Amino acid sequence: MLKNPQSTPDTQLRIGIDIGGTFTDFVIFDPSSGGIETFKLPSTPHDPAEAVLSGLERIGERLSIDSRQSSVDSGQWTVSSERWHIIHGSTVATNALLERKGARTALITTRGFKDVLQIRRQNRPALYDFAASPTPPLIPADLRLEVDERVDYRGEALIPLREEQLDQVFAQLEGPQTADNRPPSAVRGQPSAVESVAVCLLFSFANSAHEQRIAEKLRAAGFFVSASHEILPEYREYERASTTAVNAYVSPVLESYLTKLEKSLTAYSQYPISNIKLPTSKLQIMQSNGGSISVGEAKNSAARCILSGPAGGVVGCQYLGELLESNLQSPTSNLQFLTFDMGGTSTDVSLIAGEPRITTEAEVGGHPIAIPLLDIHTIGAGGGSIAYLDAGGALRVGPQSAGAEPGPACYGKTGDRGREMGGLVLLSSAPRLLATVTDANLLLGRIPPDDFLGGAMPLYPELAEEALRCVGEELGLSPIETALGVIEIANAHMERALRVISVERGHDPRDFTLLSFGGAGGLHAADLAQRLHIPTVLISPYAATLSAFGMLAADVVKDYTQTVMLPGHCSTEEISNRFAPLLQKGWGNLLEEGIGEENIVLQRTLDMRYRGQSYELNIPFGEDFIAAFHRTHRQTYGYDRAGGEIEIVNLRVRAIGQVPSPKIAQRTMGSADASGALIACRPVTFTDGVHDIPFYRGELLQPGDQIPGPAIVVRDDTTILINVGDAASVDPYLNLVLDIGS
Repeated sequence: MLKNPQSTPDTQLRIGIDIGGTFTDFVIFDPSSGGIETFKLPSTPHDPAEAVLSGLERIGERLSIDSRQSSVDSGQWTVSSERWHIIHGSTVATNALLERKGARTALITTRGFKDVLQIRRQNRPALYDFAASPTPPLIPADLRLEVDERVDYRGEALIPLREEQLDQVFAQLEGPQTADNRPPSAVRGQPSAVESVAVCLLFSFANSAHEQRIAEKLRAAGFFVSASHEILPEYREYERASTTAVNAYVSPVLESYLTKLEKSLTAYSQYPISNIKLPTSKLQIMQSNGGSISVGEAKNSAARCILSGPAGGVVGCQYLGELLESNLQSPTSNLQFLTFDMGGTSTDVSLIAGEPRITTEAEVGGHPIAIPLLDIHTIGAGGGSIAYLDAGGALRVGPQSAGAEPGPACYGKTGDRGREMGGLVLLSSAPRLLATVTDANLLLGRIPPDDFLGGAMPLYPELAEEALRCVGEELGLSPIETALGVIEIANAHMERALRVISVERGHDPRDFTLLSFGGAGGLHAADLAQRLHIPTVLISPYAATLSAFGMLAADVVKDYTQTVMLPGHCSTEEISNRFAPLLQKGWGNLLEEGIGEENIVLQRTLDMRYRGQSYELNIPFGEDFIAAFHRTHRQTYGYDRAGGEIEIVNLRVRAIGQVPSPKIAQRTMGSADASGALIACRPVTFTDGVHDIPFYRGELLQPGDQIPGPAIVVRDDTTILINVGDAASVDPYLNLVLDIGS
C-alpha cells in the first residue's frame, strides 16, 4: 500500500534530477501546495554538472527567490526557498564503467588468487563462438598484487599478516608523499598512476581483521580503498572480487563529480548567478536498489549507483501502480507491470509483480556486481540510436547512440561517421549527419517539428530526410522506406528485451500492463504491446521525466548482508540472534541520516538452497520460512524436495527510511469528448500508407476523454502514438490508458 510516514511535514522544495545520455530531467515538488513541475535540458557529456547547475539556476529564476510566487500545475509554490532537498541520479559511474574511463586501480589479495578476475567462472560469453573472448578485467595483471595471509572458512587465521610484507607490497604503489599527504602515483591524469586499491582477501567475510589492517594502511597513505568486507561480505570469491574492483574503479570518478557539484551548490548559495542567489541544498544520491543514500556514502560506494537513473524509473512505476491499486476505477489496478523506459540513448525494461524484483546477479559491462539492485535489463535502443549499414550491407540500429552531442540529424548538428563507436568503425570518414530513430519518427510525421520540448528546441525535417537518404541509398530505399525500416528494427530490439524479462522468466506478457515512459517511449509502446499481445498500455503525464519523479518517491534504503552457512533446522531464535548486528547497524545508520524512528522499517530475508545446490532463493524470514522456501522453489523450478536438507547461506537486512512522496491529485471524471484538446489533422506515414490523423494537445486532455486511433497526443516533453484499432482514455490521474486492439 502507499506509504504514509507519520513525521513532521516536509517544508523543503524537493527536486529530482536524472542525467540521461541525451537529456537531463528535472521534477520539482512543493510539499506545501502539492505543485509538481517538470522540464528537460540537453545533457552536457563533457561536464554533467553543467546541465544540473543550469537547471537549478532555471528553477531559481522560476521561483523568483525574492518571495514572488508563480502559479504552477495544481497549486502555488508556497514552500520556503531557504533550503532545497535534491535527489540526484546520474550516469557518471555507469559511463565510467562502460567506457572504461575509471580510476587506475590495483588489487591486493591472498597469495594464489590474484588472477581470479581473469579466470572468472570459465564460462564462454558466446557458447558456440570458439574465438569469443571474455571482457578484459578492470585491473591489469601487473597491478594485481598478493600478500601471504590465510583465513579459513570458519574465520580462523591460519597464516598471519606480516607488516614487513605489506611495506614491500605498498612500495609498488607509493611514491614520495606530497604536501596534501597524497602520493604522486595517485594523481589523476598520469597514465601510470594508481589512485584506487581494491582489497579482497580469501574468507574475509568470516574474519575481516587482515583486510581491515591493509585498508587502514592504504588510507593512511592517501589511496582510495574499497575493501570487500565493507562492500560485499559474502562468499563466492569471484563475484566479491569483481564487485569490489568495480567499486574501486568507479568511485573516484563519482567522488570527483559529486565533490565538484557540492562545491558549486555551496558557491551558488553564497554568490548570485544571473542575479539569482540559490538556496542551500541537501543532496542525496539515487542507488540501483531503488533507494537513496547520502553523498558521502555514494562517494565511497559508487558501485551501488551504477543503475541509479533506471532505478528511479522503476520506483516511479511502483508508485504509480500503488496509486492505481488504491483506485478501483482504474483498469490497471493489479500491480502487474512491464516497465518500458525508452530514452535518448538506451531502453531499460523491468517487471513488477506486486513489487519490483531485486537481484544480486547483475552484470554491467561484462562485470558481475553482486550487491542488491533492481532487476533491470538495458539495451542500446533509444531515440538517438544510430542507423547504419553493417559490413554485410544490412541495416542496423544501435547500440551506438548520437547522444546529446551531436545528437540526431534533425537537431541540426554534424557528427563524424568515421569515428569508432563501441568497437564498430562506421563507414564514411567524412563528417555527416547521423540518422537515428528520432529522425525516422520525425520524417514519418509522428513528431511535430515545431513542438519539440514545447517549441523550445526546433527540429529540422529536411536534415532528417538527408541523413536517412544517405543510409537508404546504399540499400536502394527511399528515405521514407528507410525510416519505416529503422522503426521496425528498433521495435524488434525492444520487443526482444521485453521478452527477456517476461517470457524467459516464466511470465506471460498478456497478464501485464505495459507502463511506458521516457521521452521516446510513447511513440513505440502501442506497437510493442501489439507484438506481445499486451492488452493495456499506461502512460503517465510525467512519463518523460518519470525517472526523476521516482527519485522523489524513493525512500532512503540501505542493504546489509552476511554469509553464515547455517543448517535449515536452526531455530528462529538462533537466526534472530545472527540478524541482531545487521539490524542494529541498519537502525543506527538511518538515525544518522535524520530518519525518525517511526519511519524506519527493517526487513529480514534469508538466502536459502537445498544442500548441494550452487545458487540460492531469497526468502522472507518468519516462523514458516522453511515452508516458504519449498513453495518458492516449486514455483521457480517446478519441483521441491520436501524433507530435503536445507542450507541458509546469507542473512540479508534491508533498512528503509520512509520519506514523504509527491502526491498526485485524483480528479473527477468528465465526458468522453476530447475535441477541446484537438490541434489539427496532419499526415502520418504508416506501413500501409499515409493517413491524415488528428493530433491532440496532451496538457488539455481531461479525465474521461476518449480518443480512437489512429491519433497522436503531443505533450511538451513527449509524443504518444495511438495506432489503428487502438483506443485511448484518460483516467482520474490524467494517465493515458491505451486499449490495444487485437
